[in-house]
Amino acid sequence: MARTRLARQQGAGLAFVSPYFLVFAVFGLFPLVYTAWVSMHEWTLLAGKVEFVGLANYRELMADSAFWRALVNTFGIFVLATVPQLILATVLAQLLNTRLRSRTFWRMGVLLPNVASVAAVGIIFGMIFARDFGIANWLLEQIGLDRVDWRAHRWSSWIAIAVMVDWRWTGYNALILLAALQSVPKELYEAARIDGASSWRQFWSITVPMLRPTLIFVTIVATIGGIQLFTEPLLFNTGANAISGGNRSQFQTVAMYLVQQAFTGQRFGYASTIAWVLFLIIAVVAAINLLLLRRIRSAD
Repeated sequence: MARTRLARQQGAGLAFVSPYFLVFAVFGLFPLVYTAWVSMHEWTLLAGKVEFVGLANYRELMADSAFWRALVNTFGIFVLATVPQLILATVLAQLLNTRLRSRTFWRMGVLLPNVASVAAVGIIFGMIFARDFGIANWLLEQIGLDRVDWRAHRWSSWIAIAVMVDWRWTGYNALILLAALQSVPKELYEAARIDGASSWRQFWSITVPMLRPTLIFVTIVATIGGIQLFTEPLLFNTGANAISGGNRSQFQTVAMYLVQQAFTGQRFGYASTIAWVLFLIIAVVAAINLLLLRRIRSAD
């Protein structure tokens, strides 16, 4: 009797969670497996060509200088955007957790950049970093520096796109960290103040250690978003062929190169190969971030 009741309970539990696994199988697992199958073909929709080539696409990708250039661009923008973003988000979360006037207003305000249309953000920052009339160059001239053609050079375009990404996502990450700060016992800060700890010391000795689990989550999510970066650099390019990432592909990311190969070059098999390699890169980088943060945590 007890075994029958236990089997019924287990069956009910599986029935409740089965919709998730069904949805994941249809929209997650199947596209992943099918993309791997497509990556082993020379696949062109317009010409109706489907030819099995095995690992030839992967061998071609390893020797593709355009792919490696896009990969360097992706990691360059990712580092320039993610590191300042997480630092600013942590500091901003700490400020929003203090006794500010109209705290609800400020907490809602930091989310506005994320709510704004990404197309509008791209247009606005495109004007800010315009060569001839942009605010960024005007500020440089006020301090005696020369104007910068932000789109023409690799480092300048990386910085401009990183600023755009930080403006959109810093507030979002700050609210996630703020939610974690709400669970930190107030007694820890009171005891630290009694012992004479300064605000800076409290931040490093209490806030940062208590935020580490949430920081791991935010770092991994930022890593996934940063390596898949597509919309911001696409909108930053004002040229006729925006998907190329500049006249020398100086800020073309891997995601942009993938779309270019699929829809401009009509090489869906090769684009699927790029997608799978990008998936593996994201998995490896996320695992490295997780191991480093856990090792830092265990070292304390």
